[in-house]
Amino acid sequence: MSSPDPQVRAARNLSDPSPESKPTKNSPRSRGPVVAVTGAATGVGELLTAHLAASEDIKQVIAIDERRGDVSEATWHILDVRDPAIAEKLRGADVVVHLALDLDLETDPAARTAYNVRGTQTVLTAAAAVGVHRVVLCTSAMVYGALPDNDLPLSEDAELRATAEATGVGDLLEIERLGRRAPRAHPGLNVTVVRPAVLVGGTDTALTRYFESPRLLVVAGSRPAWQFCHVDDLVSALEYAALEKIDGEFAVGCDGWLEQEEVEELSGVRRMELPSAVALGAAARLHRIGLTPSPAGDLAYTMHPWVVSVSRLHDVGWRPRWSNEDVLAALLEEVEGRHTLAGRRLGRKDATAAGAAGATVALLGTAALVRRARKARRRF
Repeated sequence: MSSPDPQVRAARNLSDPSPESKPTKNSPRSRGPVVAVTGAATGVGELLTAHLAASEDIKQVIAIDERRGDVSEATWHILDVRDPAIAEKLRGADVVVHLALDLDLETDPAARTAYNVRGTQTVLTAAAAVGVHRVVLCTSAMVYGALPDNDLPLSEDAELRATAEATGVGDLLEIERLGRRAPRAHPGLNVTVVRPAVLVGGTDTALTRYFESPRLLVVAGSRPAWQFCHVDDLVSALEYAALEKIDGEFAVGCDGWLEQEEVEELSGVRRMELPSAVALGAAARLHRIGLTPSPAGDLAYTMHPWVVSVSRLHDVGWRPRWSNEDVLAALLEEVEGRHTLAGRRLGRKDATAAGAAGATVALLGTAALVRRARKARRRF
């Protein structure tokens, strides 16, 4: 669900000599839907494309991205999802799973929003124009918002109370709004929305970077609760949606959740506890002067619960293959060797110093970075 910045995307298009590619190997199948996947060359899109292409329940997979991926059994179309020409590429598809989203922490926020919102608008309009009857959108359980009074777990039909203050959440809320409006504008079009919990497995988000820190930041008085979703389980849930085993809006993730104390015990990483005003104020200042990619709004998702029920998937027979404990172990293995402080990736030398000095020096180091940036600004 991640796309590179527009310049990189354009450069990759220029280097790709063929706009389309037919499958090199594909056994004829007479049953099952034709499924188109956008963002099919990387991340969750690549995993889903490979999974569907190997399934006897799928007649054909149409893969759409700005470069050709490695799944040779799919029929490839190379273009930007914002291009209205995508309509012709979707012709003949029964279902579109839209995964061409840019949620990269380092992407310029305005460019990211322009890509995500315009891409979703174009896909929904194009799908309706050529007779696709279902579009599957993948957002995040973050749209429910992380709030101290949230139920544990939240019902899947709970009010969406998130704001646009966290990375990409404003885009996801707008994508969901577009998804709700599309069936009214295009009768006969069904829109299904899938909301994963903290996604793990080749992902890089503010929430996965939380586990790269030498200490786990805990805001005094908060009650974090951690619910994960492994990409394998997300792919499985997306397949259920593509096969029309489930529709509407539903969450996907592990059963239950982990309290902060359980996370610390399982990870072996100790906490650094700070007053709310200090933690939020420092996060806002660091982001404002450009030292960290994460806005202060990201911190709420490590402070307050946003665990969701996955009862709708359970009702149709789906079960997660991963537990929260297993996903956490996989995440810790994946981030081993990476070092982050306040959401900012550190080099090995800086990380060693921060880890050895402990929480106090880490805070002093953060303050020093702020002072250094202020002095540089005054010089210019």
